[in-house]
Amino acid sequence: MRAPVGIILAGGRATRMGGGDKGLLPLGRGTLLDEVIARFSPQVADLAINANGDPARFAHLGLPVVADGEEGSLGPLAGILAGLGWAMDGGASHLVTVAADTPFLPCDLVPRLLLAAETEDRPVALAATPSGRHPVFGFWPVALRDDLRDALASGMRRVTDWADRHGAATAFFPTTGVDPFFNVNTPDDLARARAMAR
Repeated sequence: MRAPVGIILAGGRATRMGGGDKGLLPLGRGTLLDEVIARFSPQVADLAINANGDPARFAHLGLPVVADGEEGSLGPLAGILAGLGWAMDGGASHLVTVAADTPFLPCDLVPRLLLAAETEDRPVALAATPSGRHPVFGFWPVALRDDLRDALASGMRRVTDWADRHGAATAFFPTTGVDPFFNVNTPDDLARARAMAR
């Protein structure tokens, strides 16, 4: 299998942060998105950002920006669907998704998701830690694009519901030290992330 392509889901409204793009908040010498890109881009064959609104705000990153489709902003499943369409247009067979607000994501995320899917002989794989699954961190075949579109049209909104419909495999990650899926939702979380980054 060719290396999958990747998309960073950055469509959240960041209401607990006062609005705006969480991914553009400063962290270390750059932003949350800079950290995500640095960890994720070496693991995939190509990379894009899923976000709605004016794409120019991400122009400095030099990555394509893929908006949700005509389904509108229906949460992460809509972002995954947009990513699957972008992946298909580029001739890729598989997509890996991550969140824009998780600056410590595993540097071996993609190979471990692929291994879980292969070992369990499943089309889909999700990341998990002892605290539970992290469904935004998933491995998805492009062939399921139409199935996802139909699921959204029928009212499905939870990533786990759709993943489980296809018997998602699980890739487990330890949480000794920094939680690799720590995400920034509040100002306190951002302060913690800055301390962890130091």
